[in-house]
Amino acid sequence: MARDDKWLFAKLDEVWDAIFPDIYQENDVRIVWGRKARRRLGSIKAGEKKKNEHAETIITINSLFKDEKIPEYVVIGTIAHELAHYVHGFHSPLTRKFDTPHAGGVVNRELKNRGLEKILRMQKKWLKENWETYLQDSMPNVRKRRIRRRKRIVIKWI
Repeated sequence: MARDDKWLFAKLDEVWDAIFPDIYQENDVRIVWGRKARRRLGSIKAGEKKKNEHAETIITINSLFKDEKIPEYVVIGTIAHELAHYVHGFHSPLTRKFDTPHAGGVVNRELKNRGLEKILRMQKKWLKENWETYLQDSMPNVRKRRIRRRKRIVIKWI
């Protein structure tokens, strides 16, 4: 199956139903493909707030994950990570449990408590062993050195 919007939404449903079945969805949660990024695998943010409703939650996943060379467990681990933020009250209507999103490893602890330890280990191993090579192949540095030319201003004092 092609990794398109429909596939991504199905993965969100799959992860939510299998790993977070105890968490009631208080608002609309969308998942979208974001820009291709070297360091950011996913993110979560609040969307627009409708009248008399909670703001929607938008989970963004790195577009590089559309490539089937990226193992599915890497995508699942990333979606689960963002849902852990939702559960902790970041960009969701749920009560905020922590001051900062990654305080003391709370996300990994949450995911391990929910039975994702094996997926987290596999994801970390794959990223450590393959991510830089993958990036070099799919996103070579195309930046060219920019030469800045400034006009010289000469001030003469009389």
